[in-house]
Amino acid sequence: MKAPMLGSWFGRQEMAAPSDIESAALRSDRFRLEREGDWRRLEDIIARMEKGGLKRIDDDDLLALPTLYRTAASSLSVARETSLDLATLSYLESLVQRAWFQVYGPRKGFFAWLREFLFGGWSRAVREIWLDICIALFVMVAGAVVGWLLVVQDQDWYYRLVPAQMAGGRVPGASREELLSTLQVEESTGGLSAFAAYLFSNNAGVCILAFALGFAFGIPSLMLLIHNMALLGAALWLFNEAGLLVEFSAWLSVHGTTELFGILLAGAAGLHIGRSMAFPGDRSVLDAASTSGRRSAVVMVGVVIMMIVAALLEAFPRQLVAASESRFAIGGAFLTFWLAYFFLYKPRRLDHDTAEEAA
Repeated sequence: MKAPMLGSWFGRQEMAAPSDIESAALRSDRFRLEREGDWRRLEDIIARMEKGGLKRIDDDDLLALPTLYRTAASSLSVARETSLDLATLSYLESLVQRAWFQVYGPRKGFFAWLREFLFGGWSRAVREIWLDICIALFVMVAGAVVGWLLVVQDQDWYYRLVPAQMAGGRVPGASREELLSTLQVEESTGGLSAFAAYLFSNNAGVCILAFALGFAFGIPSLMLLIHNMALLGAALWLFNEAGLLVEFSAWLSVHGTTELFGILLAGAAGLHIGRSMAFPGDRSVLDAASTSGRRSAVVMVGVVIMMIVAALLEAFPRQLVAASESRFAIGGAFLTFWLAYFFLYKPRRLDHDTAEEAA
């Protein structure tokens, strides 16, 4: 009796298996048919966006895009949990990936981004942190004054502020001729390319550090600005004592107007993040830091460009141009250009850029 009972049990299992498969297939078909219209519409919108961006999408489809994407993502989650047929699962995975890229992914190519960055994005980001720029500028001027006054009171402060490897013969007690020789031009351009690379690395490092320290409510960024400008104040005192303040200022202005402006923006960008974290307003600290971080990152991309320009100016024109008038002219021209670009050049946003940001 046991054998027939065992056989009948297996027989029932063999008969039940096809019905389970058929039931699963029916569920998969029903699931697909109920949602296939939304999937097809989403696929059509994505295909048109891939071919021509937002120009091919009407307002109704653009407004429906986020909802359709979330519907497809939800369908993919259900399909994975219920082990629907492989074809449906593969189709949804591909569709959701394409839709994610169009909804959340970058919508500009490199050249389009660079064009928008140079022709409005960078200058706009700088103007948006104007308050932090004012604070950082005040701190930098105060740092230079403090450095000058410290050395006036005690010349030993000069050696504390100015590293030995940066002094290069520019020390208290040096004669006027010795100090003047440090401002002379080079006889050839040999080795200046490597010098430019070194200067860029050093200057960019200072700027990135000033920006990165902003997360601690901006205080370390301000301290770094004070330290660097105190060094400059000590150097100004030294050359003033030798009657070479004009010559040193001309020598410094060639690259200094660009370099110091870049350091100012880097410090302000770091302060902007720290200030938004300390005073987030109605937003959470994380949201405030995220918003200010994106804005400051745009500023910092431009600062790196400024450091490249400053390194080239420091390695070539400053080392090859002798007359103080010419040096002042170069530095003044670049300062005028940066001020005009950041605060006078205010192009309107392109229509398609505004639409993409809204999307």
